[in-house]
Amino acid sequence: MRNVGLGNERFAYFQSTASKSRINFLELLRGAATDYVINPAALRYMRAQRLSADTLHALRQGATHWADEAAWSAHLQALGITQSRPVRIATEGALIGSLIDHGFPEDLVIMSDDAGQFDVLCHALCWIHAERVFQRLLPLNTQHTKALTWVRSQLWDLYGDLKHYQQHPGEEKKQELQARFDEICRTRTAFQTLNQALKRLANNKSQLLLVLERPDIPLHNNLSENDIREYVIKRKISGSTRSEEGRRCRDTFASLKKTCRKQGIAFWDYLLDRISLKNAIPYLPDLVRGTTSIPQ
Repeated sequence: MRNVGLGNERFAYFQSTASKSRINFLELLRGAATDYVINPAALRYMRAQRLSADTLHALRQGATHWADEAAWSAHLQALGITQSRPVRIATEGALIGSLIDHGFPEDLVIMSDDAGQFDVLCHALCWIHAERVFQRLLPLNTQHTKALTWVRSQLWDLYGDLKHYQQHPGEEKKQELQARFDEICRTRTAFQTLNQALKRLANNKSQLLLVLERPDIPLHNNLSENDIREYVIKRKISGSTRSEEGRRCRDTFASLKKTCRKQGIAFWDYLLDRISLKNAIPYLPDLVRGTTSIPQ
C-alpha cells in the first residue's frame, strides 16, 4: 500500500493507494474530477517528455475533453496509441490538462524529497532531504571527515541565508546566493563519494533554488512529513487495515484530525459537535478557504 499525504499549514489529506506512479499522484491531486483534457498545458508537458511529433499531432486533432478514463482510453486506442510509454506520457499530460482546466495554477509548486513522480508543474526540492544525503556519507579517515564537515557547514550557512532571503528578497542577494551554491558544488576533495554527492546537488540546482524566484514557498516539506508521521506509526503498530472500508475510514479520520489541528480545533470537540448535530464548528472546507472563521 502506498500512503500519500497532501498538506500545508491549512489542511491535510491522506489516501492509501496501490500505486506510487505519477499518474496516481495527478489523479489524487485533481480530487473528485474524472475528466481528461488536452490543452496547451497538457501539450507542453508532453513535448517536455519528448513524446513523438506524430503522436502530438494526432492528439491535437479533434476532441479536447473526455469524461472519464474509459473514454480517454478508447480515444487513445482509436488513434493507435497503444505502446506503454506514449500512453503513459499522454495520460499524464491529459491529467495535468484537467488540473489546469479546473483552476489549478500552472506555476503551482509541488515540493518533494526528489521522488520522480512529483516532478510536475513547478517542482521544488526539500533542503532537509537534500542535506540528508551528506549525513549518510561514511568518511574513511580524518581528511574525509574534515572535508565532509566543511561541506555540511557551508550548506547549512547557505540554508540560513536562504531563509533570510525569503524575508528580504533582492536581485543582488539572489545572484550572491546562486554563486555560493555553485561554489560549494564545484568543491572537489579526496573523498570521492562526497564529490559525487556534490555533483548530484549541482544537478538539482534549479529545484533547490526555486525559492530565489518564489520566496513564498518553504525550503522543506516538514509540514507534510510531520502530518504523515503519526499516520505511519499507527499503521506499523496495528499492521494496517483488513478491508477497503477500514482503509477509507482510517484515511478519512486521519485527514479530519490533522486538518482540525491545523485550524486550532480540538478533534474530540469536532467529533462531539458533528455527532450531536449542533454544527457549531464551521464546515472545514470553509475554514480552509478562509471564507469563515471559528466562533469565539
